Amino acid sequence: MHKLSARQRTLAGALEFSGFGVHGGLPVTLTIAPAAPETGYRIIRKFADGSQVGPVPVHFSRVTRTTLCTTLDLGDSASVATVEHVVSALSGLGVDNALITVDGPECPILDGSAAPYVDAIRAIGLDVQPAPRRYIKIMRQVLVRNNEASAALEPYNGRAFDLEIDFDSKVIGRQRMIFDWTPRRYAEDVSRARTFGFARDARILRQAGYALGSSLDNSITVEDDRILNPGGLRYEDEFVRHKLLDAVGDLALCGLPIYGRFRSYKGGHALNALVLHGLFASEANYEVVTAEQLPLAFDALDDMPEGIAVQPYLRSVG
Repeated sequence: MHKLSARQRTLAGALEFSGFGVHGGLPVTLTIAPAAPETGYRIIRKFADGSQVGPVPVHFSRVTRTTLCTTLDLGDSASVATVEHVVSALSGLGVDNALITVDGPECPILDGSAAPYVDAIRAIGLDVQPAPRRYIKIMRQVLVRNNEASAALEPYNGRAFDLEIDFDSKVIGRQRMIFDWTPRRYAEDVSRARTFGFARDARILRQAGYALGSSLDNSITVEDDRILNPGGLRYEDEFVRHKLLDAVGDLALCGLPIYGRFRSYKGGHALNALVLHGLFASEANYEVVTAEQLPLAFDALDDMPEGIAVQPYLRSVG
């Protein structure tokens, strides 16, 4: 393996984030630490009495709820909600192995996007590891539907996303984004897109126990034909970009980066999880390959965000 992009990567050091959950509104601290090769993303839930559950793999088979966020069952009656943004940042930047520790029932919402995670990872840098990078290569189309909504994984020479949303709202309307992934493009074009909601739904959601920590500091709020956030939008089509951000995180729950194209129309967390179940329902749908087995043209990991250090030195990570 001569190319560094053909090897796995982890963080060059540990990171800590403090905030509160967007749904439960409870304070929470999350850490991301380096992890050994071939371990993927794992998660630990810590409790106030010093006990913990995990580490367990961050995997779609553990998804128990997809209402407004993605929730994982860690076992022993422990769960962690809203994992999609932190996992999106890791996958979006091409990190293969990381250990996530959360001391609450939900990951912190921070500013509602993946940007705080991306900025912290950019500052601390990445370490190249000795193991070859592996991918899930899509061999034939997998399609799932729910009425009008659909999600599909299909063969493609690269890692691409094609998402379209359609809301009965003048502010949002119909938006589409076609995105060929590289870490730099993810950081610049996707990571800053925030979660969003409608003011008309806020009371109902809070009565149901959701959005208790939501505010204009961490969510785009739409009321009638206007955006309530004083600063407006970060991207003209920030809504579909956030849906793409979520999809990057949800699809990373398959355990390896996907080499193929993901298409979605009016999708969300539920369909994202369902298409992974469909993918692994038959071994004919996919193949596990190393980076060196992919076409030489696939050098997306060479396109890193400006300022991020990728160290070609091997460290021993426990």
